[in-house]
Amino acid sequence: MQHKTIELDGDFSGVTLSYLDRGDPGTPPPVVCIHGLTRNARDFDTLAEALAGRGRRVLAVDVAGRGGSSWLPDPSQYDVKVYARHLRRFLELLGLKEVDWVGTSMGGLIGIEIASSEKSPIRRFVLNDIGPFVPQQALAMIRAYLGLDLRFEDIAELEAHLRYIHAGFGQLSDAEWRHMAVTSSRETEEGLRLHYDPLIREPFAEAAEHDIDMWRQWDRITCPTFVLHGADSPLLTRETIEEMKRRGPEPEVVSLPGVGHAPALNTQEQIGIVARWLGL
Repeated sequence: MQHKTIELDGDFSGVTLSYLDRGDPGTPPPVVCIHGLTRNARDFDTLAEALAGRGRRVLAVDVAGRGGSSWLPDPSQYDVKVYARHLRRFLELLGLKEVDWVGTSMGGLIGIEIASSEKSPIRRFVLNDIGPFVPQQALAMIRAYLGLDLRFEDIAELEAHLRYIHAGFGQLSDAEWRHMAVTSSRETEEGLRLHYDPLIREPFAEAAEHDIDMWRQWDRITCPTFVLHGADSPLLTRETIEEMKRRGPEPEVVSLPGVGHAPALNTQEQIGIVARWLGL
């Protein structure tokens, strides 16, 4: 694993994206992994190691405002359309004209935005427990914890918080929860805090007043698409899945019993499902 950064240019001058690069760069196309709203690239450590071990280059990126990437001076820019433009430029600067995309939650919404655009670089598209429609009541649950200005006395307290808000991730070992806590934390003078800009809550709070509706973009997607669904997920409902199957790329779907939002991509079963669909 190599930890790298790249500075964007043009309209995004001053924005630096941090990413983890695994595998052989001579084996195109790479797999690009994009995390959820309050998460970061380290969520893909287990999946990325497995895919790299099967011969693929894997790039796991911190979206702006998270992990090692820049915080944006204008919080209104914490928006899916802006992230999509950042990541399109990221791929261009790396000279990548074609990639496979694995997007968890927000990472899947960003992928929908990119895959629906002209000359999309996405060859094969994996959505991890997200679709083009998310009901407002599900967003309200996220807004409830995203709006908290939290500080933690130690890593154990931070881990306990993550275990509570991310219980839907499924079965994680104690070591996996601790790994998540360590890679989700940053030290400040006031104590440990979560590794994202607290101001991401401002545009999300406004957006969460309404459903997320990206059906128009969904209908423009033509690349092969796969959906991994947490059967107990409040964000990706069975009604949305059935509509997704009738429209746009008409994806293949696998539902995982006993898992909510979103599958952690940490088990041999989940990794195997994704790897096989990517042809590995």
